Amino acid sequence: MRLCITSTGKDIEANIDPRFGRAAWLLIIDTDTNAVEVVANNAASQAQGGAGVSAAQIVIDKNVDTLLTGRLGPNALKVFQTSGIKLIEGVSAEDTVSQVLARFKNGEYNEPPAPSQAAPRAQSGGGRGRGRGRGVGGGGGQGMGGGGQRRS
Repeated sequence: MRLCITSTGKDIEANIDPRFGRAAWLLIIDTDTNAVEVVANNAASQAQGGAGVSAAQIVIDKNVDTLLTGRLGPNALKVFQTSGIKLIEGVSAEDTVSQVLARFKNGEYNEPPAPSQAAPRAQSGGGRGRGRGRGVGGGGGQGMGGGGQRRS
């Protein structure tokens, strides 16, 4: 199996880089032979957006089976959803690549649910605010959250 793990350095003792698109290095590891291919993420230096999509293409071109990283942006996620590559997010920046590799081999990382079953990536809050609703819409809405509004 071929894994890609985002890294801050060129070897497996380097820490995880949790930013997929901006990760400095992509370590491609063959779990059968323990061979490590170090790939510079040239997309990380892109000043404008699109780093995640470019990095995703690098990973796809390397015939990776599973990606382990901290977080994928929405555009990179869209690219991967049709690639067949398993995605494991939430890997901690506190860990080294070798620690993540060992945990993966021990089955500690579960495959995420299918996209149709996954929770929404972002949610908006619904608490009662303290604003006076002076925007174009006039305000006046009352959220369902448990925030306390002081009344005079």
